[in-house]
Amino acid sequence: MAVASHLISRMPAVASIRASVLIPLVQQIDKRSGKTDLLLASHGILRSQLEDPYSVLPMARYVALFEDAATITGEPALGARMGTGFKPADIGPIGMLFALSPTIRSAFERLSKYVNAVQGATSSGVFEENGDFVWTYRIVDPSMWPRRQDSEFTIAASCQLVRSCFRRGWRPIEIQLEHQAPRDASVLERIYGAPILFGQSGNRIVMNKADADRVYRSEDKSLIEILERHIGDLVNEPVAGDVVTEKVQALISIYLGQRPITVATLAVELKMSPRSLQRRLSEEGVSLRDLVRQHRQTLAAHYLGDQQVAPMSEIARVLGYADNTVLWRALRSWENKRNHLSSRR
Repeated sequence: MAVASHLISRMPAVASIRASVLIPLVQQIDKRSGKTDLLLASHGILRSQLEDPYSVLPMARYVALFEDAATITGEPALGARMGTGFKPADIGPIGMLFALSPTIRSAFERLSKYVNAVQGATSSGVFEENGDFVWTYRIVDPSMWPRRQDSEFTIAASCQLVRSCFRRGWRPIEIQLEHQAPRDASVLERIYGAPILFGQSGNRIVMNKADADRVYRSEDKSLIEILERHIGDLVNEPVAGDVVTEKVQALISIYLGQRPITVATLAVELKMSPRSLQRRLSEEGVSLRDLVRQHRQTLAAHYLGDQQVAPMSEIARVLGYADNTVLWRALRSWENKRNHLSSRR
């Protein structure tokens, strides 16, 4: 397994999203239903808020509104279908930065780096797995569920960006989605142009590495610098004294179930020595083991509480366990600890 250059976006404390992102969704609801303003109002959103490209909305309202829109329009794959019409301009300077990138790899690296200029509570990054290039995306707040529409829209929109900016007939090797499979996944397979794995630990696009590294155009460095400077003004960039815990949590959400998570491997990604990483985590009152356990517990609670419970073997794999037995032992250990803490109160 190769160690690739990796870029990880920061997770801000306030989970918000640029209001302008809602415009294509509102346009779709306008076409299919006369209930747009009522739907917006039910989620505490006014149409006038969408007119300011710099205004923000609570991320949870956006996710819930997207799910309701799919129900109102009677279109289960609404998000994925909307993604096929996505244009670079729909996400402003970040889309332009994607379109101007010389390679697919550099485009997704930049998308990962600046995704929080558009929305918060999001973990995004790139890595290499078994010789393939992978881009991953996930909303980190487990309370924002269901979120099928946002996940399918984001993956479809990202595929469309590649097709419009690099090669029209481009196809990914595989798509991975965190939610369980719908009754009919054939519509999604046609939209993505690739086989789909459901019930994963994140949403991912698996791409051919050689294609990702192919140079499609020369880069205008001066224009890129201007765009990055403008985007940087929209993002709360991490400062030197920023907490390492958030970055480690983001890396865990990306790599869990995909590759081993150790202090040594994460230290390489964060450009720190293993000793420095352990020291920083200790100063912040946590350990890597605790953070991995917390993330596994969150995912386990979600998957086991879902109405469409996945097979235990699938849950074990997503959580990075060798098999069902190891998962059952972990579940039993967590339950015993909870009971012990309860008895002491």
